[in-house]
Amino acid sequence: MKLIDLEPGDPRLVSDLLPVLRELRPHLTEELLGEVYGEGHGQGLRFTVAYSDDGIGVGVAGWRIVVNTSALRKLYVDDLVTAATARSTGVGRALLAYLDGCAREAGCHRVSLDSGTQRVDAHRFYFRERMAVTAFHFDRHLD
Repeated sequence: MKLIDLEPGDPRLVSDLLPVLRELRPHLTEELLGEVYGEGHGQGLRFTVAYSDDGIGVGVAGWRIVVNTSALRKLYVDDLVTAATARSTGVGRALLAYLDGCAREAGCHRVSLDSGTQRVDAHRFYFRERMAVTAFHFDRHLD
């Protein structure tokens, strides 16, 4: 497996990353991904793609370094998804290990993410990876 960080404008964002990311974020289009990454990159957003030995994108992590008063400095995972055809093959574990390394290199104290309450299979994976539920996430939709 090979892990590659992709910059905005890289054609692999559409060919390799988007099909996998849409398994988690089906609302994303090529145009919307370009807009989000174009603006988000300036805010620290990065995308990492996990490639199989055959050169196929099988996993995606969207992440950023965040500094705040509660965690001080942490790596926050916006998106973590393994293609359905590659689940339980170590892709998610490899991506998390890579992110742990990025976090340590950046002087972070933790890696954190939010996961929808309906994503029970993902929660089992996070628990196996020694992640803990440490907070509730509250949300309000604005008109």
